[in-house]
Amino acid sequence: MSTVEKYTPRDGDSVLPLFSLKGRTAIVTGAADGIGLAVAHAFAEAGANVALWYNSNPKAHERAKDIEAKYGVQAKAYKVDVTVQKDVEDTTDLVVKEFNNRLDVFVANAGIPWVKGPLVEAADHDHYRKVISTNVDSVYHSAFAAGKHFTSQRSGSFIATASMSAHIVNIPQLQAAYNASKAAVVHFVKSLAVEWAGFARANTVSPGYIATEISNFVPREMKEVWHEKTPMRREGLANELKGAYLYLASDAATYTTGADLIVDGGYCAP
Repeated sequence: MSTVEKYTPRDGDSVLPLFSLKGRTAIVTGAADGIGLAVAHAFAEAGANVALWYNSNPKAHERAKDIEAKYGVQAKAYKVDVTVQKDVEDTTDLVVKEFNNRLDVFVANAGIPWVKGPLVEAADHDHYRKVISTNVDSVYHSAFAAGKHFTSQRSGSFIATASMSAHIVNIPQLQAAYNASKAAVVHFVKSLAVEWAGFARANTVSPGYIATEISNFVPREMKEVWHEKTPMRREGLANELKGAYLYLASDAATYTTGADLIVDGGYCAP
């Protein structure tokens, strides 16, 4: 069994050691690139062994090897369909078996954008179902699979990637279904935080516009509007989200649950 000990909060403890994830096991979905890959690097740098889940980007395997070599931790990639409950459960159990016989952190990060424009012009209703299945159902499946291990261990941190779109209606792009999916994630995880209080924590991170592959389809003119509406006048970098996820995963956040950390360059502030 793991030698990782559950931290008991105490006044006067040094803060920097609380951010260590040494010896812990973390799963990150959607980890082949973008935000998920940045989070996997952050956790590995903090000492965690990391399972990188992907669906369509096999580069996750070489990126897991890079993480192992760079940080001296265990890292491995797994192809998983996060919209299928059994696939999520079976792979979660496999990671626990192959890593450390425990699960300390689960980051439900997989997600896709809405690309069909105005609702009444979206004849492709399959796209709606895919957005909801990927953005919402996968978080439920992930929480169920992780929660079983957290319950038996009496510890764990669940983090889901939401979006500032859970709090505002983006313009000029029209994406009602995406906004609704991310609002659902925030409220679902807040509810989990209440259910799990006492043995595990559940939080969300809501990024603003981040320069990753997921937004490559967006024309430059639209991105210029984004920048105008963002007080910091730019998109963020995936690297600028690392601290939020590391905080929520670590013992620095032992009294933080049911929170949603908005990292959006000030977009939601006005």
